[in-house]
Amino acid sequence: MKKVSWILCCILLFNGMLKGKTLKVGKGQVIADITSGLKEISAGDTLVVAPGIYREKNLVIDKSIVMTGINHPILDGENTYENVSVKADWVTVDGFSIVNSGISSTTDYAGLKIYNRHNVTISNNILNDCFFGIYAQYCRNCIIKNNRLSAHQVQEQRSGNGIHCWKCDTMQITGNNVSGHRDGIYFEFVTNSIIWRNLSSGNMRYGLHFMFSNHDTYAANVFENNGAGVSVMFSNHVHMFHNTFRENWGDGSYGLLLKEISDSYIDGNIFERNTIGIFMEGGSRIEMYKNTFRGNGWALKIQASCMDITLKNNNFMSNTFDVGTNGSLVLNTFDYNYWDKYEGYDLNRDKTGDVPYRPVSMYSMIVEKNPPAMMLFHSLITTLLDKSEKVIPSLTPENLKDNHPLMKPLQL
Repeated sequence: MKKVSWILCCILLFNGMLKGKTLKVGKGQVIADITSGLKEISAGDTLVVAPGIYREKNLVIDKSIVMTGINHPILDGENTYENVSVKADWVTVDGFSIVNSGISSTTDYAGLKIYNRHNVTISNNILNDCFFGIYAQYCRNCIIKNNRLSAHQVQEQRSGNGIHCWKCDTMQITGNNVSGHRDGIYFEFVTNSIIWRNLSSGNMRYGLHFMFSNHDTYAANVFENNGAGVSVMFSNHVHMFHNTFRENWGDGSYGLLLKEISDSYIDGNIFERNTIGIFMEGGSRIEMYKNTFRGNGWALKIQASCMDITLKNNNFMSNTFDVGTNGSLVLNTFDYNYWDKYEGYDLNRDKTGDVPYRPVSMYSMIVEKNPPAMMLFHSLITTLLDKSEKVIPSLTPENLKDNHPLMKPLQL
């Protein structure tokens, strides 16, 4: 009986420790500033911050607490210092407006930075005009969700990235809206992580930028009107599903850049009205299924350095050029795609063309080597060149062809 009573007492005591206490700070409260509240609070407690403007130098959270704001209290960095530094595990920061962090060419100031921690949640915050928005370094199992980040600098050196993750693992970046930064979302040496349902638009360089990051997935995101949509470089086992790459225009711009990437999947994405839908260099063992390329300058530029690329069941519609390349060596497979420029026939009614389709036009090969030739686009001579090339191929790669072009677009 005594043993049972002792166990019940332990359970009640443990439940009390888990529940913690709530401490309110701000205008009209006993404690008026957040810094004092952080000193007073204990691990497991909740700090509730009243509405208002708080100009407190570098708030440091070094205990496992929940810090939540009522009606988005403003944490103002006064363009001088880092607003919030998280230096404990199991921390939640929710519901703040974080503005005006310091700007430096030597220090990576951020609106909110997580230092070498795990199981941190950053949610429902508004970050405006911060050098870096949310910065995570050496972190594990952290969640960054439903935040709105915006910046308004016009020079890259005066703007960091919206969400920046460096040497992290198992991160979840979901439901964020990022605009006006250098890169919207940046991953470097990040593994086993997911980027899901974010909107990254109007950023100076990339909407999303991968460097040396393996076994990651980004899905159901929109990358719109950035300097370039997404760049995946020197990475492997990256899964790209159901994203939209739209309105990424400019000299040398693209919806998606793949450079030195291998063993990856590109499935169910939409590439719409980009200078180049996908630019691929040094890629290998990449499978591309059920993507739609619509209204791009070039739907796909695949360099001769790529090998074992499989394109199957994709739609190519209303693109100026379907495919461009810089060489005659082709070690890739194009099969069962729909091409709106295909002029073949289907006599046996199996829904695929009876003659192969060659998506690389002679004129696109000329433009690749001599860009000023683009001035002759839509002229009679370019039409004649392309027609003659289809009859007697000479410049275009012999093996770059779709042997089973679909007669109707896929319903994706």
